[in-house]
Amino acid sequence: MITAIINGRVFDGEHVLEDTTVVLDGTRIAAVGGRPPAGADIVDARGGTLLPGLIDAHVHTSDEALSLALRFGITTELEMQGLNTRDRRAHITENDSLADVRSAGFGITPPGGHPSELMPKGFKPGGHAEPDGHGDRPAPREMPLMPFSTTPEEAVAFVPRLVAAGSDYIKFMVDDGTVEGHPGLPMLDQATLTAGVAEAHRHGMLAIAHTLTVDATRMGVEAGVDGFAHLFMDRPHTGEIIELIAASGAFVVPCVVLNASMTGVTGSSLAEDPRVGSRLDEAWTKTLVSSYDRYPQGELEDVLASVKALHDAGVDLMAGTDAAPMPLPFLGGMVHGASVHQELQYLVRAGLTPVQALRAATLTPARRFGLEDRGRVAEGLRADLLLVDGDPTVTIGDTLNLREVWRRGTRTTLAPS
Repeated sequence: MITAIINGRVFDGEHVLEDTTVVLDGTRIAAVGGRPPAGADIVDARGGTLLPGLIDAHVHTSDEALSLALRFGITTELEMQGLNTRDRRAHITENDSLADVRSAGFGITPPGGHPSELMPKGFKPGGHAEPDGHGDRPAPREMPLMPFSTTPEEAVAFVPRLVAAGSDYIKFMVDDGTVEGHPGLPMLDQATLTAGVAEAHRHGMLAIAHTLTVDATRMGVEAGVDGFAHLFMDRPHTGEIIELIAASGAFVVPCVVLNASMTGVTGSSLAEDPRVGSRLDEAWTKTLVSSYDRYPQGELEDVLASVKALHDAGVDLMAGTDAAPMPLPFLGGMVHGASVHQELQYLVRAGLTPVQALRAATLTPARRFGLEDRGRVAEGLRADLLLVDGDPTVTIGDTLNLREVWRRGTRTTLAPS
């Protein structure tokens, strides 16, 4: 079926276009600009803005969460630890009621290292057996690969196994538990991290570091990582650390919503927005109005200042949330979909323009993660699109004025009837 979206402004992932007609043919964008083809199904976008489907560059997800994300206009989620590797997501790829997904699989970390400290004693998501904690044993067939590593040799050995198991990029946990309220956790040392990153690059994979402190971030820069899945929050930034990150060429997914939650800030204000609260069930609402509250001494204004400094230094920033795969109040303050919109608001509060913030959820993650078929409104790309009322290129909060979303050309009406 051919669809023509007419009479709205178009943000193509980089700029606002004067051409106001976008033609969809099946799963692809057939044309941007020109006249609607004869016989096309017409969608009148008058008063609205058409955007690329949004990308959340840091999640932990599930089918339920992917469905929720799509209902908020997020058409792709990038999983930074979880089960949705290439060999496990065939049921998602062509299911247009779910956001699409890419995944790191499970991150390289020492036995007992992050994120083990986040889970209550005995918690077993999905009923899976607990890992045995030995990095030299293959995981059971029914389990994902658990790449526990304490030496460079172990990290190097796990990288090709992660690639073979379907990881889309390689994640490294560099975290001593300070920010999570568990200082002294086992942590990858510099030699192990550096060897693992080099091996990831040898296999043509992006190497992404989980870091929440300045010192861990410095380790990631020294190791040559391609990106940081978090922004440090243990102290204000210095010119030195900003310059190191910028010179390295690494991207940063600040996950400001997560850092806010770490300090005890809940998502209550977001839940109270009728554009959000009306779309959440009781369990996800309970999660959103909770918080991690593990680092109350953290300063959100310092985090926002670091975001601005990174942006001013030319570092690629991406919108990410670190939302959990299921509603879990002890991992609260964020939910799939809605929290991306709040993250965009935080990026603007930090000093980015609305257009710059929108790039962080469209063009930039698509480019940096090699997703060449999405993140822009351009001929030949996937028809992953979001239509909202108003103009979020001027007022970022308008991204929550949800009207329609298309996932591979399949249209879902989001506006309340």
